[in-house]
Amino acid sequence: MRATTLCYLEKDGCYLMLHRTKKKDDLNEGKWIGVGGKVEDGESPEDCAIREIREETGLTVHDLTMRAIVTFVSDRWENEWMYLFTSAVDDSELIDCNEGDLAWIPKDEVMKLPAWSGDKYFLEKISDPDQGYFSLKLTYQGEELVSAVLWEKGKRTQLK
Repeated sequence: MRATTLCYLEKDGCYLMLHRTKKKDDLNEGKWIGVGGKVEDGESPEDCAIREIREETGLTVHDLTMRAIVTFVSDRWENEWMYLFTSAVDDSELIDCNEGDLAWIPKDEVMKLPAWSGDKYFLEKISDPDQGYFSLKLTYQGEELVSAVLWEKGKRTQLK
């Protein structure tokens, strides 16, 4: 299992989204996601998120909130644990990202963008500022989501 991070940066009712269009052999090619990447040896999830945000956007964050851990199980790609964060930002001066195009998207428009079908489950959760920490397991066969299981407050819920 590999460890990754994903962060949804928030400003003025929008999330900063990355349209993955530039990276060769990208499993996220053509999809819109938050910013993040692989946890490197010796990094905590927070260290990784801060580094990836800086590398992909040029922004510096100071108030990361870990919202969830998402477990991805796939018959095609390496399984992963993704640490999911949110953070408010004041600055919107972005650098050119070598993985795709960055855009501030109104939160109510994000679900309309091409993305992994399982993303809707965690995006709905993190859109609620009162939502506590949760764990989500998403199982894919190819690009098809075949199972989604939520754990929160000690309770297991089969979502799909």
